[in-house]
Amino acid sequence: MHDLVIRAGTVIDGTGQPGFTADIAIDNETITEVGTNVSKGRRELDADGLLVTPGFVDIHTHYDGQVSWDPEITPSVWHGVTTVVMGNCGVGFAPVRPGSEEWLIGLMEGVEDIPGAALAEGIEWEWESFPEYLDAVDRKPRAIDVAAQVPHGALRAYVMGERGADHNNHPTDDEVAEMARLAAEGVAAGAVGFTTSRTINHKTKSGEHTPSLTAGAPELWAIAEAVGQTGKGVFEMVGDWMDLDAEFDLVAEMARRSGRPLSMTIAVPDTRPDLGHQLLDRITQANEAGIPLRAQVASRPVGVLVGLQSTYHALLSCPGYHQFAALDLSERVARLREPDVRSRLVAELAAQPLHTFNRLDKLFPLGEAPDYEPSPDVSVAADAARRGVDPHEALYDALLARDGTELLYVPVMNYADGDFELTREMLSHPLSVPGLGDAGAHVGFLCDGSMPSFLLSHWGKDRTRGDTLPVEQLVKWQCADTAALVGFNDRGTLAAGQKADINLIDFERLSLQAPEMVFDLPAGGRRLVQRASGFVSTLVAGQVVQTDGELTGTRPGHLVRS
Repeated sequence: MHDLVIRAGTVIDGTGQPGFTADIAIDNETITEVGTNVSKGRRELDADGLLVTPGFVDIHTHYDGQVSWDPEITPSVWHGVTTVVMGNCGVGFAPVRPGSEEWLIGLMEGVEDIPGAALAEGIEWEWESFPEYLDAVDRKPRAIDVAAQVPHGALRAYVMGERGADHNNHPTDDEVAEMARLAAEGVAAGAVGFTTSRTINHKTKSGEHTPSLTAGAPELWAIAEAVGQTGKGVFEMVGDWMDLDAEFDLVAEMARRSGRPLSMTIAVPDTRPDLGHQLLDRITQANEAGIPLRAQVASRPVGVLVGLQSTYHALLSCPGYHQFAALDLSERVARLREPDVRSRLVAELAAQPLHTFNRLDKLFPLGEAPDYEPSPDVSVAADAARRGVDPHEALYDALLARDGTELLYVPVMNYADGDFELTREMLSHPLSVPGLGDAGAHVGFLCDGSMPSFLLSHWGKDRTRGDTLPVEQLVKWQCADTAALVGFNDRGTLAAGQKADINLIDFERLSLQAPEMVFDLPAGGRRLVQRASGFVSTLVAGQVVQTDGELTGTRPGHLVRS
């Protein structure tokens, strides 16, 4: 008799093949049989009418601090994610020299918008080296599996001391050798890779550029070669690609010298609409030459959410707003609705210079049923034109909607044409995988940890402004392809011998709820969270960790080592 049998579900097995009706048997933590004549189980789940998929693998998260205090790993667990990979973009908390913890917190707070007070209170700092960090993470049971990567920023600061915090300082030959040694040590101990950042958008809390911004070829290539000698591990990087050929060649050489896969995030600004195609063309050419490069592509535009509770909103630039800014939301909204306050602040809004958060044609109310592919006729500017009011009045009204909880969606990257066609092309490229959700980060102005469930719901059935995509393909991308990129060959498909990480999904009900601001981080810190409907059950290692959106308290998750 099997430990557990999932009966009569429509199996979308992660390989891309068409769905089929079958039972799935689980014993201990492993799938032992997929078929139509599976014998009884001690426990059985009825999946008739449901999709049965592998658990989702999210390779781009920032739970490096949250793993210290949150055994559930929310919000990812709410979205069918059973494995997360953290330590992306070159930021993290190990290795760390005693006394430099505050600097690492400031780097994470600046780059990833995670409240420093929450990190300071929540992280226990049970480590110095990266292997010790892995051991500390491994000691705590959790709902889902986590994996870690060695972050370049922390590594540089550890080896170079205060000099390493400034990207203008370059390491000595001995320091390069030590960074390479420690990166390889981390991967040998179980880190799944090494990550770095080369974008001017990443800054510390104090406004300084991230330490790895201008790291040179000797530093990057030495690290790549050392990691390559371990025979395992991957690389991840984010960059601006201002000097496209030189930057691409520098990064591609890391993959060539190491022989290990390297993935780069693709985010296309309105000012460079061809950047996505240019990068994908170069990635294709590199693979033809035997260099293992991949692209990480977000399943919806890279954007921000602005509102009265968010890190950013247009009223913050109005001098008259600040006398109300510290009030509780309900009291603040009441004051902002007063006619004299409204007229004064609308005038101040109109006097502000144009920037991202008052480009009214790029601001879209997200609403109760979030729409991430809005057409131009639902923007704040279009609403003002329809109503015949001043556009800044329309913006003011939008910020106060839903009693001040409304969020305005600002698609910043991958939305130059006002639709998802570029995203569809990039996601469909054979050398790309879904990524860039940043779960656990940017908690004051986005909640893209929901991207895995969005990929399946929007692209699989809900899209109205273009073609949908086959569910079987979407599941393959989010499960088997992401798992394979980071070297996890024990998950991502439903087959005998695979780890029993499984979702039971009511596909017709699958949808995202509106993001909401909660104050559940250590020290009362705030974060935007977003839930989903339609996940009937999520299993990790054969144990149910979520039922209809409610966590069961079961914690079979652990650290996944390379």
